Amino acid sequence: MNIFTSELIGTFFLIILGNGVVANVVLNKTKGNNSGWIVITFGWAMAVFVGVFVSAKVSGAHLNPAVTVALAWLGKVEPSAIPEYIGGQLVGAMLGQLGVWAAYRQHYQQTEDTGLKLATFSTAPAIRSTPHNLITEIIGTFILVLSVLFIVAPSNSLGALDALPVAFIVLAIGLSLGGPTGYAINPVRDLGPRIMHAILPLGKKGGSDWSYSWIPVVGPLIGAVLAAIVFQQLA
Repeated sequence: MNIFTSELIGTFFLIILGNGVVANVVLNKTKGNNSGWIVITFGWAMAVFVGVFVSAKVSGAHLNPAVTVALAWLGKVEPSAIPEYIGGQLVGAMLGQLGVWAAYRQHYQQTEDTGLKLATFSTAPAIRSTPHNLITEIIGTFILVLSVLFIVAPSNSLGALDALPVAFIVLAIGLSLGGPTGYAINPVRDLGPRIMHAILPLGKKGGSDWSYSWIPVVGPLIGAVLAAIVFQQLA
């Protein structure tokens, strides 16, 4: 595999399992309907574990443009490789969401609430406020990326088992900081599935909330750069 394919496969697993658990919890007539936030956060953590584990050997399992940008800032990724990383991540996210839709198609048809349908694709704020929502995504991604940078440092790295502490970090972020915005903390995790929401037939589905869509893209990128700067000072 090359970087593009590795990132595509890893992000595919991330999204099909991550947004899959959201679909299981919020869509009507599923076995997991109304099982709650703990199930979602734990499911997302396991999605991260699987995605990182399967792609770590080839590409380092960024699965997130915020991680790629931070590593590029630190000189650990060549600028010419950035499009290959992010391209694979975006395509993988879209294909992963296609899998979620295929698995839960009957349940989309049984769900009238368009907001719940959108929630299985992309994030949305609990209280809509541009500055506060942006700050929340910056903070969440800052914690994620700074933690990841310490985990993958040669003195701390567990190799492929780095997937486990990264999953725990995502679980902690979801439990502690996920309430305000749904913790996108990853531009393609939000953008790729949101594009699919606009494309796929869901019956009554409403809009894709494009007015909010820039926040889970820009916020994580800012948080990533801030984390890289802090890491430079601490490492």
